[in-house]
Amino acid sequence: MRRAGVLLFAAVPVVVTAAVYAATPDGSGDSGGTRLSAARQARQEAKTRAESERAEDAEVIADAPAGLEAPATKELAQRLVASAENSTLDWRSAYGYIEDIGDGQGYTAGIIGFCTGTHDLRTLVERYTDAHPHNGLARYLPALRKVDGTPSHQGLEPGFVTAWKREAKVPAFRDAQQKERDRVYFEPAVRLAKLDGLGTLGQFVYFDAMVFHGPGTGPNSFYGLRERALAEADSPSEGGSEKNYLDIFLDVRRKAMKARKATIDTSRIDTAQREFLYDGNLDLRTPLRWKVYGETYRVP
Repeated sequence: MRRAGVLLFAAVPVVVTAAVYAATPDGSGDSGGTRLSAARQARQEAKTRAESERAEDAEVIADAPAGLEAPATKELAQRLVASAENSTLDWRSAYGYIEDIGDGQGYTAGIIGFCTGTHDLRTLVERYTDAHPHNGLARYLPALRKVDGTPSHQGLEPGFVTAWKREAKVPAFRDAQQKERDRVYFEPAVRLAKLDGLGTLGQFVYFDAMVFHGPGTGPNSFYGLRERALAEADSPSEGGSEKNYLDIFLDVRRKAMKARKATIDTSRIDTAQREFLYDGNLDLRTPLRWKVYGETYRVP
């Protein structure tokens, strides 16, 4: 198209050529300045739209009930996750937890299952080291960067496990684990759930999925699961049924878990979240009773 345009321009009378020449911003006959101006305007318009959308989202979230962000309910959410991640309701007891559970993600550690193979543990230690340079985990950062994305322990043996457990006794590292949990998992999950029109149970369903599947965009990561669910059912913010949408989301998530490992235990869905949903407990009201891995848990 450009080549044809140039040929046509060459064929028209000189007087037209002069008029076009004079119309360019710098009189040089080069329309690059016009194109640059248009591109700059397009970027500004895109920025304005994005800012407007963020403002609208902030308004929706501000108008929504506290839901899972209410202190008592957030505490309940941590206990529910801990029952599946650490087989306990005492989530604070897991700061020093660390082991390789054989899932191909290296060491799993801490209150939310940070992994050496999935970026989040490395990021936690990096951010913690920025604030506390002389901590006991800082010397393992080169090794953590090398094994990131792999199940390898290379460079972490033999002292990393001991160093993690020792550092977990430091209040600043405990605080760092909580902040990273909230920044990476809790806050994004609750925010998006509110934008999708979901109540407290739905917000927890998103949070637990974010923890287990990770905040990635792949088909079996959290954002991929959400897109697949939205392809099958409308969210409440789109006029759909909250119960139906969550049922579809849990179906999609369960399939993703089975795709990872056919023999995986899906009781965190089957005998916990799904039962809350079928009981109509969309507000996640207590008392609660559920089972994970065959063990029964209760919150009065």
